[in-house]
Amino acid sequence: MSTALRRSIRSRSLAVLAVSALTAGSASAQGSAQFDQLVQSYVASRNFMGSVLVARGADVVFSKAYGFANVEWDIPNTPTTKFRIGSITKQFTAASILLLEERGKLKVEDPVSKHLADAPPAWNAVTIAHLLTHTSGIASFTGFPEYRSRQPFATSTEQIVSWFRDKPLEFQPGEKMNYSNSGYVLLGYIIERVTGDSYERFVQQNIFAPLGMKDSGYDSNSAIIRNRAAGYSPGPGGRVNAGFVHMSIPHAAGALYSTTEDLLRWEQGLFGGKLLSPASLQKMTTPGKNDYAFGVVVRTENGHKAIAHGGGIEGFNTSLVYLPDDRLTVVVLSNMNGPAADELTPKLAATALGLPVK
Repeated sequence: MSTALRRSIRSRSLAVLAVSALTAGSASAQGSAQFDQLVQSYVASRNFMGSVLVARGADVVFSKAYGFANVEWDIPNTPTTKFRIGSITKQFTAASILLLEERGKLKVEDPVSKHLADAPPAWNAVTIAHLLTHTSGIASFTGFPEYRSRQPFATSTEQIVSWFRDKPLEFQPGEKMNYSNSGYVLLGYIIERVTGDSYERFVQQNIFAPLGMKDSGYDSNSAIIRNRAAGYSPGPGGRVNAGFVHMSIPHAAGALYSTTEDLLRWEQGLFGGKLLSPASLQKMTTPGKNDYAFGVVVRTENGHKAIAHGGGIEGFNTSLVYLPDDRLTVVVLSNMNGPAADELTPKLAATALGLPVK
């Protein structure tokens, strides 16, 4: 082959590669523009501030932050801003229980009374699995009339359990599903009883550290936490600072904070086999009543299986969804109370999959 012919072929090959790269770049830019347009519609109506991430596998296809981490000082949100994640915490609690099961410390079929010797007689038929799936019948303390007056004060886990331990069950264990923050605080209490360690430390040492989640932790009202967002709620004249809740109270039901990037690490670690055995992951993601599994909701919509959970706590609303067959992760973390996070995740997922946005 002549040198001239080699050069000609090489030039044509480079031209094809350049066109391919340009086309891919244009498609990527177009996709980013679509994601951004969706989010901007909520930003424009002053219903959303926060951080958004869309990824296929480990590849981030869209990551952008909007609005302010602190409105009073005009400090912008960024992809590394830390947000309270509310009830997304529950899947970390569920994974902690499954880790303890793998280590022979408990079984999800165990009655609660096996690990809490002072459990009331009404809980004799309540198992750890009932707590994980919200089918225990134990009333949620966040729905009690006196809850608001208790919110601002530091409270031990034992004290929180005392708020609901003597209440009658709402139904027989396993009979129905009724979302219960009490059940997940009780799971945190069991983790502490079984390990002799705090819930905060257990999650940090057994989940966050192994998965490289350096920007996640148990939130605190007093600690200085770098890059943490302040929380806001809608008011009659616009945004207002959110109400106060002492972070000892949500505990294993909703006290963690994280970032969009760390939650991608979580999904990659959990579904990439870096944390749980295949059998444990199967347990965690097998739906029961009302499609609730262990700390996650598992549904199939438009032929796509989705494993998801949202969170809501003073000043923050969050949503995390993983589509295992598509290896798609969507995270929306907002430091503005409202429905935006829950509404945006399915729209962003549909856009990523090329489906109509409803």
